[in-house]
Amino acid sequence: MNDQYQRTIYACFVGYIVQAIVNNFVPLLFLTFQNSYGIPLSQITLLVTLNFGLQLLVDLASVGFVDRIGYRACLVLAHGLAAAGLALLAVLPELLPNPFIGILLAVMVYAAGGGLLEVLVSPVVEACPSEHKEQAMSLLHSFYCWGHVGVVLVSTVFFALFGVEHWRVLALAWALVPLCNLFACLKAPIAPLMEEGERSMTLGELAGQRVFWVFLLMMLCSGASEQGVSQWASTFAERGLGVSKTVGDLAGPMAFAVLMGSSRALYGKYGAQLDLDRFMTGSALLCAVSYLCIALVPVPLVGLVGCAVCGLSVGIMWPGTFSKAAAGLPRGGTAMFALMALAGDMGCSGGPTLVGMVSSALGDDLREGILAGALFPILLLAGLALSKRAQKDAV
Repeated sequence: MNDQYQRTIYACFVGYIVQAIVNNFVPLLFLTFQNSYGIPLSQITLLVTLNFGLQLLVDLASVGFVDRIGYRACLVLAHGLAAAGLALLAVLPELLPNPFIGILLAVMVYAAGGGLLEVLVSPVVEACPSEHKEQAMSLLHSFYCWGHVGVVLVSTVFFALFGVEHWRVLALAWALVPLCNLFACLKAPIAPLMEEGERSMTLGELAGQRVFWVFLLMMLCSGASEQGVSQWASTFAERGLGVSKTVGDLAGPMAFAVLMGSSRALYGKYGAQLDLDRFMTGSALLCAVSYLCIALVPVPLVGLVGCAVCGLSVGIMWPGTFSKAAAGLPRGGTAMFALMALAGDMGCSGGPTLVGMVSSALGDDLREGILAGALFPILLLAGLALSKRAQKDAV
């Protein structure tokens, strides 16, 4: 790695920590919102849907403006929106007559920043000079997991020491992370995505590649498989398994994130000796098994283990699909990365939304909802098989 780009890599690592904050802090407060403000589960589900749904719209819109505005300006904007949204989360619910509207507006602001980060960070790292792109991508995405761990651990310790009723103070503290990284992005060097003289593929050219549509399916299933359990892990542990909030947060989402990060870090270090397709296939099978264990085995300990193992299994899915797409469509450019992020965020929205809707329809039974979510790792297996067959069509 060229030394001058180390600052860029570090800023991107923190960028994914910011992404983890905006995606995983509010889910820790679902039951707090329900108890403090009387917000029903159906509206809480809307917070997840809106977060990833708005990120999805930003992913789509970014195809038209990222190249014109430039990656640096967009990175600064993304961090500014993330910081503003987290700060607004601390004040708007108390200022507005309807607390839910305040929470919703804050989520919309930081979701816009999160959507931009999802589009920008991976291609910026992909463009940095390095010998092992797949391992670098997996290591990058592991920082989302370590950010997730940090969010859960720090939040849990804070709630235990000061009480969950002071969550607004913590929201303001989390807002400092994107604010500080904003200044790092102002100075970090950013390499061009395309070599000099090369032209990136147009949307029409991308759409004409069968393998591109397979990669989109894989990204959708990757996001859904990951967030289908992650977004509901704390609530599932507290309500479905009957444990305290502290135990629920530590044994649910934090164990999930630790093992997801370990999987990505493992591939980041030893990826040169591992076959990516086989690693992803084994992971998808393990993910399906973990979903079934959570949903069908009526033993609390098995359910908690299932949540953790699910994190291990989904670790390679998102960065692995990004790497396969970058290698299979080397001229994909910003449009490809934006649409891949779009598909991933569709999955991140659709996975937990499906779990929440099925659970709500069946008497708020999260086990039934998670059983429905087992569809996504099964579809990912199909996508992996199709990608091998369609790879010969790549440009």
